[in-house]
Amino acid sequence: MTETNAPPPESSPLPRLILTLGLAILGVGISVWIFLSNAAPSARECPVQAEAAAKLDAAAVGELAGLLGTGEGRGYRSMTFKKADGTDTSISAFSGKRLLVNFWASWCVPCREEMPALDAIATKYNSDAFMVLPINLDMGESGLKKAQDFLAEGAYQNLPLFADNTFAAFERLKTEAVAIGLPVTLLLDEMGCELAVLPGPAEWNTPDGEAVVEALISL
Repeated sequence: MTETNAPPPESSPLPRLILTLGLAILGVGISVWIFLSNAAPSARECPVQAEAAAKLDAAAVGELAGLLGTGEGRGYRSMTFKKADGTDTSISAFSGKRLLVNFWASWCVPCREEMPALDAIATKYNSDAFMVLPINLDMGESGLKKAQDFLAEGAYQNLPLFADNTFAAFERLKTEAVAIGLPVTLLLDEMGCELAVLPGPAEWNTPDGEAVVEALISL
């Protein structure tokens, strides 16, 4: 009988598939590690402050129910912006004070509506230990004047003009997934470390708003 040579059995595609998937997962893992490594300096600028964040979260009810206790280690000491005279300053210039940092723009209707309540809170609580710090984000060379005109028109007594007409400060908030729109408010400790975030406007000049501010001051 003449023997016929049978074709060699085809190798299973399963090992190749497993190897391909493994390499893909490894590549994704490396990419995520690189991304987190690049983000790590800002993310770890401050210690995690879960207890302080929880206290603010518990105080945030009613009109301030949208406020989120964070305390995840983000810090803003290096965030720069300008004074009314155009000279540079930063969050670090306010070391020693707990801050309510409100980002606003003259074209933002909810921002404009929020300003009287923020002025009232500033009038009541601004001290050596606490400050309402508004940062205007009108862009371009005319941004500073637009902000000046708006504050002058409102005759706000305790909302000084600080501004970032480059929008860099807000871009940082977007990059770190802290905010996507205006207004947004950060509650910071005396070292410029984030303890809570409020996306959107709130009626601060209420018992609910006062409770949050008093919780921040008492930490």
